[in-house]
Amino acid sequence: MKRRTFLKSGLVASSAAFMPQFLSGASANLQSANGNKLVVIQLAGGNDGLNTLVPYQNDIYYKSRPNIAIPKNQVLKLNHDLGFNPSLKSMAQFFENGEMSVYNQVGYPNQNKSHFRATDIWLTASDANQYLSTGWLGKYLDADCQKPHHAIEIGTSLSLALKGDKGYGMAFDHPYTLMRTGNTDFFKQLRNLSATDSKSEYLYKTFVQTQQSTDYIFDKFRTYKSTITYPNSANGRSLKTIAQLIGAGVDTSIYYHSIGGFDTHGAQLGRQKQLHQNLDTALSAFVNDLKQSNNWNSTRILIFSEFGRRIKENGSKGTDHGKASNVYVLGGGMDTPGFQNGSTDLTKSENNDLLHTMDFRSIYAHLLKNWLNSKVGLPSSGFTT
Repeated sequence: MKRRTFLKSGLVASSAAFMPQFLSGASANLQSANGNKLVVIQLAGGNDGLNTLVPYQNDIYYKSRPNIAIPKNQVLKLNHDLGFNPSLKSMAQFFENGEMSVYNQVGYPNQNKSHFRATDIWLTASDANQYLSTGWLGKYLDADCQKPHHAIEIGTSLSLALKGDKGYGMAFDHPYTLMRTGNTDFFKQLRNLSATDSKSEYLYKTFVQTQQSTDYIFDKFRTYKSTITYPNSANGRSLKTIAQLIGAGVDTSIYYHSIGGFDTHGAQLGRQKQLHQNLDTALSAFVNDLKQSNNWNSTRILIFSEFGRRIKENGSKGTDHGKASNVYVLGGGMDTPGFQNGSTDLTKSENNDLLHTMDFRSIYAHLLKNWLNSKVGLPSSGFTT
């Protein structure tokens, strides 16, 4: 295809659907004014909050889960009535060190229990009856960004959370893969083309910006090598990549990482134990890495899931889709670590679903305003506590 025909065709001027996800970045000058970084970890599938942060003094909990409740003598006790699952030893230590804030029974009004819809609500910060195509962090990117690499997801596709109206972040599994893809003959030839209309000009500019970000990430990444031992898992490898990018001084303010498998309808005890150990060991290495590179105090880690599980176990020794669950924020130098909104109240329930006492969007708003120094609002102002 001739250059002019190629640029005029709908192929180039179409959208991110034509391009690999790592080239979906358009605009970003996102270095937060104070240099802080936010690492978002999504526990996809609906993590069971009650077997994560265990109400070990609560009779309702043990009567509702005769087969899968965590025995009281195994709980890693944090206070007089709550403690972590025994597979979360590092998480418990972070809490004891004053490096964690815990938010209980987090959700939103009219909570949805569909994986797809609930995930969209959490990623866009919409109301239950709102349908948005831009994410809560994408709104931030639209307001404050000019370069693609300032918001990065480690993975092969870009989360809705990072999609804005004007610009997206970048998604790749490793800087070396990013560099190899960006330097194929196809993209080399495309960079040498010139735009012939406004649509192709915009796309051409996007390619140029993304290639510049690719070169920048690769060059910076090679300057820092982690000496911390990570678990040999996809989760461990992803967090190691993020730690190395941060340690190398890449001027990215948002990192995103999703871990799947938390939909534990059956045989939950063994499955969640494996998932928790995977998360806990990778987090331990990640935090040690950030401390070693002197980035722990300038980093916050947000951990969330799209919903919790029902209070009562099901007939398969698992739990079905529920509503409210826990959210965790980790980091160094916290002003007010610990429990932020009291203990778990199992009497605040409806039809076997734990109801929320805090709206998740209030946590987002706090991070945007007080950590990333942003003045942008969220799509919904309906915060409730």
